[in-house]
Amino acid sequence: MTSARGVRAGAPPILAVDRVTKRFGALRAVDQVSFRVETGQVFGIAGPNGSGKSTLFNLITSIPFPADDGRVLYHGRRIERLQPHRVCRLGIARTFQKDADFPTLTVRENVRLAVVYGRRDGVDGDRVSAMEAALDTVGVATEDRDRPAAELSVFTRKRVMVASALATDPDLLLLDEPASGLSKPEVAELTDLIRQINAQGITVLLIEHVLPLLLSVSQRLLVLNQGRVLTEGTPDAVIRDERVIEAYLGSRGRDAVRAA
Repeated sequence: MTSARGVRAGAPPILAVDRVTKRFGALRAVDQVSFRVETGQVFGIAGPNGSGKSTLFNLITSIPFPADDGRVLYHGRRIERLQPHRVCRLGIARTFQKDADFPTLTVRENVRLAVVYGRRDGVDGDRVSAMEAALDTVGVATEDRDRPAAELSVFTRKRVMVASALATDPDLLLLDEPASGLSKPEVAELTDLIRQINAQGITVLLIEHVLPLLLSVSQRLLVLNQGRVLTEGTPDAVIRDERVIEAYLGSRGRDAVRAA
């Protein structure tokens, strides 16, 4: 039996991270981290600033560096030594905390670059259809698509970054703090967008500090602290873990627990 995106029953997880480590001198930014993401999940990653979350994304995608030790397996295939463009063309795309668009290029030009250089079918596919479909998915207005990215709002630029990732036709989408800098109504729209992307059959790995978003969309939640895995489980179980409250959530977390 296969899923809508062609995944066989009994197949390996879409992503398996096995004891990956990254050292910067004496500092272990990521230290023996292991977890697995099943196909079709939204898998959340939380942790305080400096806990190694974005570095972990770097190790998965080899942008800008690979792991020093450990293994990263995508659909059972080891990818930790592949170049970034090869990782992308296998079906893994990511966004970044900071704007990663080209500010002087238009929205369409930004997404077209992703289609040409990142898409698995390369230049053989229909570039225009892929570009417009990605922009439709994220909800960028038609009148904004020929504007330079620098002229757009924060949220629209984030949409463009997500559209560029989607335009590569990923099976696995890594989102690095997409809600940063957004208003509450915008976070609500982003929450709906993540659910919509996941409903299309794309597995999502999500780093986020906005707890209501993270808790509402994730089926599994991993918490990092000082480069190590503190705990992993369902969001309900993780958010009530005293180690998590002590290490990360503090008074804000207790409020979230009471409201959950």
